[in-house]
Formats: sequence, C-alpha cells, structure tokens
Amino acid sequence: MNKFIFNKLLQNNGWNDNILVSCNNKGIITSIENNSSDSSATKINGFALPGFQNAHSHAFQYAMAGLAEVHDISHTSDDFWSWRKAMYDLALSVSPEQMEAIAAMLYSEMVRHGYTNVAEFHYVHHDKNGNQYDNLAEMGSRMISAAEKAGINITLIPIFYQKGGFGKEATEGQKRFISPSIDDYYKLLESSKNACQHYKGANIAIGIHSMRGVDPVDIAEVAKNGPQDIPFHIHISEQLKEIEDSISYLGKRPVEWLLENVELSDRFHLVHATHLTAQETIGIANAKANVVLCPTTEGNLGDGLFPLSNYQNAGGKWSIGTDSHIGINPLEELRLLDYGQRLISHKRNIFNSATEGNSGNYAIEMATLAGRKAMNNFESQYFKVGEKFNASILDANAPLLATSSNDKLSSAIIYTADATNQLGTIVNGDYTPINDLKNRDEISNEFKKVIGELGNR
Repeated sequence: MNKFIFNKLLQNNGWNDNILVSCNNKGIITSIENNSSDSSATKINGFALPGFQNAHSHAFQYAMAGLAEVHDISHTSDDFWSWRKAMYDLALSVSPEQMEAIAAMLYSEMVRHGYTNVAEFHYVHHDKNGNQYDNLAEMGSRMISAAEKAGINITLIPIFYQKGGFGKEATEGQKRFISPSIDDYYKLLESSKNACQHYKGANIAIGIHSMRGVDPVDIAEVAKNGPQDIPFHIHISEQLKEIEDSISYLGKRPVEWLLENVELSDRFHLVHATHLTAQETIGIANAKANVVLCPTTEGNLGDGLFPLSNYQNAGGKWSIGTDSHIGINPLEELRLLDYGQRLISHKRNIFNSATEGNSGNYAIEMATLAGRKAMNNFESQYFKVGEKFNASILDANAPLLATSSNDKLSSAIIYTADATNQLGTIVNGDYTPINDLKNRDEISNEFKKVIGELGNR
C-alpha cells in the first residue's frame, strides 16, 4: 500500500490542504482523508491535481518535431500538405523496434510534463512494403510496450485508413496505413484489443482517420454497427482544402455530413474540427460529442482557430492533445488555446461557463473530464475511492504558486507554471519524481541510437 500526504489536493470542490491519499498495490485509491498526520505516509511538498489526459497523439511524429521549420525559399508557400510529405517519408522508414523507441521517449516526456494517460491515434500498421505483419497489431503492440516502459496509461486507437482522398485510391506514401475494407479494419481492431491485454494500463478505442481517408458510407457503417462501448475518434475539418474537397465530392461539409449521417454522442471525439459554421458548432455541442484541440500542432501547421466561445456557450466539451508533439507541456496547450481566442475576440474571459468564472478551474475541468472520456473513463470526480490514483504534482515552493490562495491557485498554475515547476507524476499509484523517471537512461539512449539510424535530424 502507498500513502501520500500533499500540501494541497485539487478536488471537485476546490483545493484542500494537508490531504492523505492511500492506495493499494494495484494503484486503486482506498481512502482520502483531511488533515492527516500519518507518519507512515510519504510527504510530498507539492500541489496535486488530476493527471493530464493527452487525448491525441501520433507518437512516431515526435522524431521529426522541430524539423519542418527549415523552408525552401523558392517555394511560395509551406503548409499542412507540404509538411505531410515529410511526415510520410518518416512513416515509410521506421521499423517496429524504432517505433517503440521513439514512442517510449515521447511517453517518458509526457510523464515528465504531468500526463498520466495518452490516446494514441495509430495508423502505421504494416511493414515498409505495405504488407501485413503476421501479428496484425505488431506496431500497436510496440506502442503499448513503449507506454509500459515509460510508465503511462495508453488508449490504443488503431485507425481505419482506406483512401488517398475523397473518392481517391491510397497513394504509395500511405501504403503502411491501409485497411481496404471494414472487415480488414475489424480484424486489426480485434488484434489490437488482444494486444492491450498484455499491459494493465492499456485499453482500446475505435478510430477513423478522416472523412477523406475512409469512404463516408463505411464511416457511417462503423459508427452504427461497430463496437458501441468504446470511444470513437476521427480527424475532421482541420484543413480548408479538406472542406472544399468534401463539398465537391459529397455536396456537404465534413461536419455537416457527419451530423446528418451519424448519430453522435459523448463517446465521439472530433479531432481539430477547426473550420466550422455556426450551425455545425452548435450541432456538435447539442449532440454531446466532444472536440479534441491540439493548439501547438494546429498553430505550427497554420490550421486556424477553433470557434471555442460559440462551442462553449452551447455547452460543448473539449479536451487537449499534443498531436505531432511540437509541444508536450499541457499548460502550454491550454494557454495557447485561451490566448488564441482572446486575440480574435478581444476579450479575456474565454475559459468560463455559466457556473464557473475561474479560468484555471474551468481549463482543468474541461481537459480532465472530456480527456478521460476520450480514454473511455466517464468518472467525473477528480479523485475517488475505488479509482486509479493518477496525479500531476506541482512544486509547492514555486514562488507564484506558493503565494497563491486556494481560490487563485488553479489559475496561477495554468497561466504561470512551466516544466521547471513540475515536481513529479503519479501513475496508477506509483510516484515518479521528474529527476527519476522510469527507465529514463535506457529510453533516452535507445532513442538517440534510433535517431542516428534514421538520420533525419
């Protein structure tokens, strides 16, 4: 049994002082007590908030983070589609062993920044020639192994990827991604589900790459008759060209078509959804579907800004992800999300609702609860007896945090803290200080070796 005493613990009613959390050897919380002085507990001089949920990750892209910023000046523009070419080149070259090493390094960095859960939107399924591995979930299994090595919970989302665009066959650059039919995808999903059994911190979700990546008729079929008890993730309306192509092919915008042809619910997670009409924005919110926003990647790719205020005003829920991992700090994601909205609205009270006027509390609530749903966790209490103990721990000695009152602490964390204030992370009841990350030296050395082999940096 592990016991921890924190200076403060963030619960649904706010920050509480001197809290003892006990958990069993499976990392399940057995008790939460106020004002404890248990001498057998580990005293952590920190502020504990719910572990951050990274609701959208493409792990292999971490190997190219920061490399797409050197531009050929003879070209007049550099956008998502030119970036995608560099990404495809990387996807075509990585072996399963290299994939695992890259993912382990990324996941270790996520733990260092306070993430306890990651949803891996995984579409590199086949070998370098585009052929299936004997184990259909070979590459997904590598993601799970990497998560276990780094000490993070993972929701593996094997992605159905079928087309090269609306009505177009897949290209050579996409050959490692492709499941030609629904039946092929279901076999991959089942194999991936079985792979999750090998790590207690793993579970499964279903995913469609995009409206352009799968025949829309098949998207509707999978949504209606595929597994109904796990989350459903899909990229949608990220790029203006995608919307133009959708209108040409379907006569509808992507979200417009989805709202008319799929019965959305709170198990659906629409990734990016950057370019929406007012009707689409309200439609997603009314359907109780969630959006997953990845501000640093969306900013890096020049995607645009999601209509957050209108979505929130309609009761919409959102989470965050780090996507291509140009940034990994959840606090940076939340700040950039907020500040982008402030810049286009000329208002400061963006992160709020009818019942919550504290921007820090609201940001944590959205990112936590909708993020959990992306991992098939519908628990609304931040910490609860009978649930796994996952927490992000901030240093109680950080000057701006140490001097903040309980009603201002969440906002002080969200708007002023950085990676130097991260004290450690608790995943499934195991506390990892940032200077003693699980298997860190092994993971780092293997990553450096792999990057040398790839020669892309």
